[in-house]
Amino acid sequence: MTRRRFERRPDLRIVECVPNFSEGQVKEVIESIADAIRKTPGVTLLDVESNPDHNRSVISFIGEPDPVKDAALAASQKAIELIDLRHHKGEHPRMGAVDVVPFVPISGVTMDDCISLARAFGQEFAQKFHVPVFLYEEAAITPERRNLADVREGEFEGLREKIGKDQTKKPDFGPEKIHPTAGATAVGAREILIAYNVNLGTKDLDVAKKIAHQLRAKDGGLAFVKALGFELKERGIVQVSMNLTNYRKSQLFKAYELVKLFADRYGVPVVGSEIVGLTPMDSLVDSAEFYLRLENFSRDQILERKLFAPKLSTLTDESLALFSEEVASKKATPGGGSVSAYMAALAAGLLCMVARITLGKKEAPPYADKLNEVVMEGEVLRQKLLRLVVEDTEAFDLVMKAFKLSKDQPEARKKAIAEATIKASEIPLSTLDCSVRILRLAREVAEKGSTNALSDVVTAVSAARAAVEGAASNVLINLASLEDQKYVEKIARQVSDLRKEAGQLEERAGKLVESRIKHPRIPA
Repeated sequence: MTRRRFERRPDLRIVECVPNFSEGQVKEVIESIADAIRKTPGVTLLDVESNPDHNRSVISFIGEPDPVKDAALAASQKAIELIDLRHHKGEHPRMGAVDVVPFVPISGVTMDDCISLARAFGQEFAQKFHVPVFLYEEAAITPERRNLADVREGEFEGLREKIGKDQTKKPDFGPEKIHPTAGATAVGAREILIAYNVNLGTKDLDVAKKIAHQLRAKDGGLAFVKALGFELKERGIVQVSMNLTNYRKSQLFKAYELVKLFADRYGVPVVGSEIVGLTPMDSLVDSAEFYLRLENFSRDQILERKLFAPKLSTLTDESLALFSEEVASKKATPGGGSVSAYMAALAAGLLCMVARITLGKKEAPPYADKLNEVVMEGEVLRQKLLRLVVEDTEAFDLVMKAFKLSKDQPEARKKAIAEATIKASEIPLSTLDCSVRILRLAREVAEKGSTNALSDVVTAVSAARAAVEGAASNVLINLASLEDQKYVEKIARQVSDLRKEAGQLEERAGKLVESRIKHPRIPA
C-alpha cells in the first residue's frame, strides 16, 4: 500500500524519533545522515536542525514503529561511518556520534510501546555497530539512568576511561568498552520535548550558567526544565539552552520570563530566543494567550485547527476508494501481490464475521470452542495479511532499487538483485501460506457456521482461492530470475503443494455449503 497516500490515516500507529548527531558544521555529513532517513520506506522526514556552535544536529521524523526503527538504524550507520568523535569539538555535551535516540508516542501508540521499541532498537544497534548503549528516561532499566545528564556525565573522553572499569558505567547493551570513534549512545522513550534557547547580550558565560542553575528543576527552578549555559563564539554572546520536558506544566513563556528576570538582575539584555526542531502548536498558543492577555479564548478559534481537523468519512471514502485508486494508477505498486494479500485479509474477516454471528445466538451453538478458535486464528491472519499488503509493495520497490545500482560493480549489483528478489518471493509465499490457512478455517465455518451466513463463507472461499493463485504467480515469476536452483526447486515444491491443498480445501468447503443449503437441519 502506498505510504504517500495513507500516512494521514488517523488509525495509523505513529511514533516520532528525534536523534541527535554530533555534527553541526559539515553540511555534506548532515545531509548524508538525513538522506538515509529519507530513503527509508514508511517514514516522513519532518525537520533537520543544525547548530555550528553546538556542533550538533537534531533530526525529526515520524512513521509506524518498525519503519521508524529501520530509519534510525540507517541514519546511525551513516553517522558512525562519517563522524569521528576524536576530532569533535562543540559547546553541547556529547558522548557519541549518534548521541541520543529518543522515541516519542504521537498517535495510536502508548509510552509502553515506545519503551519496547527503544529497547529493541538499542539491542539491535549495539549488536550491529558494536557501540555501547545506555537506556534513559522512560526506557531506563534503573532509576539512576532516567536523567540523560547523569548518563552522559563525563562525555566521550570521560566514559572512554570508565566503561569496563566502573560498574556504574556498565552499558545496558553492547560491549563494555567505548567505540573508538563513535563513542556511546543513549536510547530512550519520552514525551514530546521542546528544545528552547534564550540568547543573552553578553560574552560572560558565567551569567548564562548562573541563570541556567536558577532555572532548572534539579536546582529548584521550573519543575520540567533542564538548562545549561553555552557560549556562542561566532556571535560573541552566550545562551541559556533549555529542554522543556512537559510544555503543558512548564510553558515556554514561563521559561522566557524567568530567564529575562534573572538577566535583568545581572544587567544583561535578552537579545532573542529560538526553538530547535519542532514544537506543538499548543505551546505557542499558551504564550500568545499570556502575552496578548486573551480573555475567554478557545483553541477552537484557531483557523488551522479547523482546516486540518480530521474529517469524518465513510470506510469506503477513507480506505477502499484510496486503495483501489492506487491500484488503478499507472504506478507498478501496489500490484497483484498486495491485492492478493488484501483479498485474503477480507476472506479472513468474513470467516470471523460468520463465526461471531453464530456464537452470538441466544443458545450456545454446538462446536462453540471450535468457532472461538476460528475467530482467534482468523484475526491473527487478517492482521498479518494487512501488513503483507504493505510489505509486498516495499519488497518490489527494493527490487527496482537494486536494478538501479551502478553497473560498474557487477558482482555487488548482482548480489543485491538476487537478495531483493528472494525477499520479493518470500512475501507472496507468506500470503500464499496464510490464504491456505484461511481455507482450512473456511472448512470449519462451512460445517459449523450459521446457515443464514453460508453465502459469506462462499465469498470468503472464493477470495482466499483467488489470493492463493495471485500469490503463487507472484512467487513463481520471481523464482524465474534466480540462479540458485536448489532454492528455486524448494520454493516451487512448496508452492505446488500449497496450491494442491488449496484446491482440495475449496472443493470440500463447497460441498459442505451445498449440502447444508439443501439440508438446513445440519448443525447451524
